[in-house]
Amino acid sequence: MSSNDEGLSGRGRVIVFHMFGTVFGYATHHLDERRIGDVAVIGPLTPGVEWPRLWQMARTCGKLAAKDTELAQWILIQATRAFVCGSDRIAKFNDQGWKLEPCGKRVSFETTYAHRDHLWTGNLTVDGLTPDQVAERPSLYSA
Repeated sequence: MSSNDEGLSGRGRVIVFHMFGTVFGYATHHLDERRIGDVAVIGPLTPGVEWPRLWQMARTCGKLAAKDTELAQWILIQATRAFVCGSDRIAKFNDQGWKLEPCGKRVSFETTYAHRDHLWTGNLTVDGLTPDQVAERPSLYSA
C-alpha cells in the first residue's frame, strides 16, 4: 500500500456506476508499453464525496479485520460487477478522458485479481459527464 502523491490522467474505457447512492468511475491505466490495463483506477465522481468514502464502504461491507488488500479486492469487484453485469451502471465510454487527483491510495495485489495487479483510488473526474450523471442517487442501503 502506498500514498498517491502524484496525479494521473488518461484516456480509454471508463465505467460510471453508483453504489450506496454515490457515483464512481472505473478506468484502467497501463504501466508499460504492453497496454494491458494492469492498474484499476477508481474514485468518486459525486460532488462533495472524497475518495476515503470508498474505503469506508469497503470496511463497512467487509470483515472488520480485513487488511487493505482485501478491501481493495472488494472495491475492484464492485467496479468489475458494474462493468460486466451492467448493474448500477450510469454510463460506459470506450474512449473518454479521465483524471485522478493526487493524494489518493494505491494498493498492489499479491497476485493478479480481476485482471488487475494494482488498485489506485482517489478523487476522480471524467470528461463530459453531466451534473445529473454524477448526482447522489437514492439508496435503500447505506455503507
